[in-house]
Amino acid sequence: MLGEHFYNESFRKTIIAFGSLFNNISIFRKSKSGTKTQSLKVPLAYGPKQKFITRLEQDPAGTQSIAITLPRIGFEIQGFTYDPARKLNRIIKHKRVKEDTVKKLKSMTTQYTPVPYNVNFELFVMAKNSDDGIQIVEQILPYFQPEYTVTIKEIPEMSIVRDVPIILNDINYEDTYAGDFTERRAIIYTLSFSAKTYVYGPVSTQEQITKAQVDIYPDLPAETPSRHHRIVVEATRPPSSPDADDFGFNETISEWT
Repeated sequence: MLGEHFYNESFRKTIIAFGSLFNNISIFRKSKSGTKTQSLKVPLAYGPKQKFITRLEQDPAGTQSIAITLPRIGFEIQGFTYDPARKLNRIIKHKRVKEDTVKKLKSMTTQYTPVPYNVNFELFVMAKNSDDGIQIVEQILPYFQPEYTVTIKEIPEMSIVRDVPIILNDINYEDTYAGDFTERRAIIYTLSFSAKTYVYGPVSTQEQITKAQVDIYPDLPAETPSRHHRIVVEATRPPSSPDADDFGFNETISEWT
């Protein structure tokens, strides 16, 4: 729409980084004597909370083969908000020099200052009993005081690596149990987060300048003057030099009368 196609996966990398924080949580269940009898890794999925609640309501007894298993962790994006507090000068460029080892030439890649955005997430912990839910929540909360920082390789081409704070905003508790004893119970903890990330524009490349040409005219363009002088300066590299920066210069001046 506004130019050539580009896709830096800025939001995608943030979503993956957020989800990876919660994909290795386990719970233990104990006997009355306090002995550990069972260990369960809590599955993680992307999707809305209501979707999982609906599946519970469709199979309250948990008898169908597709019944949802608890405990479970899910998360989804709630929205994106522009963060003016982190805005930088828009005309600042990030630059990186790249070298072509075959042509022995260098080029410069540039990218303008990124735009700050907050990605708002909602994480829900769903369990069928109170102890399972508390075990999961207690493995999450100590790391957020109120933020936890993850490192993301945002633009590998530009060697941009950034620490992205993920902030825990609030926690809500819900018990869906209602009705008689045939209803399946689900305890739900809902945690709201904000990830302070950036969105990047396209990367542009400028080749190394090895030739410059200047035409000199004796009068203004409106008078349609004929060209008077042409000066050409061209970089030359000795064949014996392995250093791509070891240039000499040839200057040619042409004159027309």
